[in-house]
Amino acid sequence: MHTTSNTIRSATSAGRRRVVYRWRVVDIVVASVIGVASGLIFWVWNLTYSPFSAGLEALLPGAQSLVGGVWLFAGVLGGLIIRKPGAALFTELVAAVVSALVGTQWGPLTLVSGLVQGLGAEIVFAIFLYANYRVYVAVLAGAGAGIAMGINDSVLWYPGLTGQFYVTYIICGAISGAVIAGLLSWLVVRGLARTGALSRFASGREATARA
Repeated sequence: MHTTSNTIRSATSAGRRRVVYRWRVVDIVVASVIGVASGLIFWVWNLTYSPFSAGLEALLPGAQSLVGGVWLFAGVLGGLIIRKPGAALFTELVAAVVSALVGTQWGPLTLVSGLVQGLGAEIVFAIFLYANYRVYVAVLAGAGAGIAMGINDSVLWYPGLTGQFYVTYIICGAISGAVIAGLLSWLVVRGLARTGALSRFASGREATARA
C-alpha cells in the first residue's frame, strides 16, 4: 500500500511537471509580444547608446559594457513571465531578429548575440529547474546573460586586446546584466503582476497570493 501511494504521488508529480513545462498558445503569443517590443527598444538603444559607451570607455577601457544590460533584458523578462523552458532564449532571440530586421549596425551578427545572450539567461533558469524565480535568480540570470555577452563581444568585436580589457569588459557586462536585465526586469514583473495583467501566468498568481 505504501509503495502504491508513492507510485501515485510520483506519477502525479510527473504530470504536474509536464503541465508546467508545456507551452500554451498564450505563452507563445505573450513571449512573442515581449520579444517584438524588446526588439524595438533594442533598436532605439542602438541609435542612442554611443555617447554613454564612449564616455565609459574613456574612463576605463572595457567599462563600455556597462551599457549592455539594455540589450539583455528581453530574455530575463520573458523567462520571469512565461516560466517555461526556452522562454528566455526565445524572447531574446525574437528581440534580436526584430532589431536586425528594423536595421542595426551589426547586421546578421545581431542574431548571434541574441542567441548567446538568451542562452546565458536560460542556463541560469535551467540550473534552478525552472522552479525558482525569486529576485536573486533574476539577478543571476541577468548576470549570466551579461557574461555571455561579454565573451561573445570579446570574440567578435575586440580580438587581440589585453587580458585586462577582457576581464573588465566581462565583469562590467555581468554587473550591467544583473542590475538592468535582472533586477529591473524582476521589478517590472512584480509591478505588472499587481495590476492583474499577468493573471494567466504563474508569475501573476504568485504575486497576487503574496499581496
